[in-house]
Amino acid sequence: MAKPTVVKIKLVSTADTGYYYVTKKNPRTQTEKMTVRKYDPIARKHVAFKEARIK
Repeated sequence: MAKPTVVKIKLVSTADTGYYYVTKKNPRTQTEKMTVRKYDPIARKHVAFKEARIK
């Protein structure tokens, strides 16, 4: 079988709260690391989330 084109990634909060989101990404079209502004409920504000590996 072929490898799936979409991989799961973890978006980790830059506010160092330990909160993260899990999302999907197509590495063929998005080659650079993903950075998204999302809501961090522990910090109770919108912060930047950076891509990290799922262990």
